[in-house]
Amino acid sequence: MKWYQMKEQAAGTLRLLIIWKIYKIFGKKVVEFLVIFITFFAFLGAKEPRKYSKKYLSIIGMNSGLLNQFKHFLALSYSLIDKMEVYAGKFNPDNIFFDNEEDKKIFINDLPKGVFIISSHLGNIEMMRAFLLTSICTNLNIFLSIDQCKIFNNFIKQIEIQSPVTIYPVEDININTSIEIKEKISNGESVVMAGDRISPNSAGNYTQFLGKKIQIPPGTFKFALIMESPIYFICALKEGEKYRIYLKKFECNGKRSNVINQMQNEYIAFLEQLVPKYPFQFFHFYDLFEENQSTGQ
Repeated sequence: MKWYQMKEQAAGTLRLLIIWKIYKIFGKKVVEFLVIFITFFAFLGAKEPRKYSKKYLSIIGMNSGLLNQFKHFLALSYSLIDKMEVYAGKFNPDNIFFDNEEDKKIFINDLPKGVFIISSHLGNIEMMRAFLLTSICTNLNIFLSIDQCKIFNNFIKQIEIQSPVTIYPVEDININTSIEIKEKISNGESVVMAGDRISPNSAGNYTQFLGKKIQIPPGTFKFALIMESPIYFICALKEGEKYRIYLKKFECNGKRSNVINQMQNEYIAFLEQLVPKYPFQFFHFYDLFEENQSTGQ
């Protein structure tokens, strides 16, 4: 199994529907208990993802033994339960709070202008969806992989929930998509796109992350820039039953030709501050730190 297929299989429509049925009958605690065993058997068969989890945990200075690898997998499973709750409109927004109230005020003031949110695979960005749709009532436009689009669109249809969210496949961005998104932003809608999404054929400049070389394509940062809207880096990290929202507004400094590099560097710095605090919530289960032949190593 390839890394980019793993999450889609873990959160397949049928699996979500089965878990949803159990959730409706027995509640979240029972689902969380069952997921421990489901995750354990998935963990046993996930040789490659286990290897990359071990490498990541070693890089950040943690014990990379089997127990911590399993905790890493289990954190992903729990995040998928929370994600399911958000998509079904069942997650309690009172369990979402901001790390900095002043940043929250600035963010809320910017929302009517339309904002571009650059998320990551750290934490659970779906919590911003829960916060915005219950507290601010703004329409959302989210870019996901084609497989994820199918899974969550099908799940929403099956449970017959009306959703004010439009999901776009990130692989199919073209000039028409750009025009449509820019128009939506001008109407005060928000856009969410991951800045650390790496497809099998992606290319980008190498940069330093957690002391290692990684390759992050500039596509998200370029797309955000041409939208000409406020840009925020946002992570939602789980603490017990609640989620803490960290955000940073990107402020352009210097020449426009250097803006993409500036944005990418600030985004990396933002993640580097948070990963050590929430190590098990960094959901990259492939070799993010792979150094291929182009590095000369």
